[in-house]
Amino acid sequence: MLSLPKHLARLVDRLRLLLHARCFGRLSMTFCYKQKRAGLWVLPALLLLALPAAAHVIDADLSKLSRTQVIWTYIQLGFTHILPLGFDHILFIISLYILEPKLKPVLFQATAFTVAHSITLGLAMYGLIQPPSSVVEPIIALSILFVAIENIITTKLSPWRLVIVFGFGLIHGMGFASALTGLGLPRKDYFGSLISFNVGVELGQVTIIMLCWLLVGRWAADRPWYRARVVIPVSIVIGLVAAYWTVDRLLA
Repeated sequence: MLSLPKHLARLVDRLRLLLHARCFGRLSMTFCYKQKRAGLWVLPALLLLALPAAAHVIDADLSKLSRTQVIWTYIQLGFTHILPLGFDHILFIISLYILEPKLKPVLFQATAFTVAHSITLGLAMYGLIQPPSSVVEPIIALSILFVAIENIITTKLSPWRLVIVFGFGLIHGMGFASALTGLGLPRKDYFGSLISFNVGVELGQVTIIMLCWLLVGRWAADRPWYRARVVIPVSIVIGLVAAYWTVDRLLA
């Protein structure tokens, strides 16, 4: 089972205490409110910067596993590639969700994204395309930055968003292929393992969408302050992180 590093776990515990502190009296309530707002801004950045680089690991000898066990292993690998390891993909999905925080629009976008990344993932794994990670990774970061900026400057979901998401999905699929190439696929069930990894990725994406809906969309989407207090600040944080990633990956 995956667990957070000790230093990150301590950080999360402290922030949790801060965010859930019980305050009494007007002064303490005001102070607590300000601290909660500060914590909400700081939390995503600290999580992104504090979590060390992680990699997928296959603990079992695939040749000794049954077909069902191999499929389940690659579903898990696909899921963990998104949650908790894929911070860039997590931020991309959150960016897609927050502009119009309803399940139907974001599920359409997620479907377009899934179809697109399935195409390039399959092509790359069968050796039909060989995109260099030095090009793919900066473009993935730029895709996150683009959607974050779009969320800031637009107020409604454009029909073109599906086309844009499909295009970015093609790029993200090449990123998925880099991770899966490092893992390898068993010869005895190459296609099944590829599909299973893709299913795991999709389950990870749907999990993010549902968490966003439960935590924000379900109760805040129709509030008059939603754009000012959620869309803009969250998009600014995501955009800054994506801009940093872009520069860092270009210079790597």
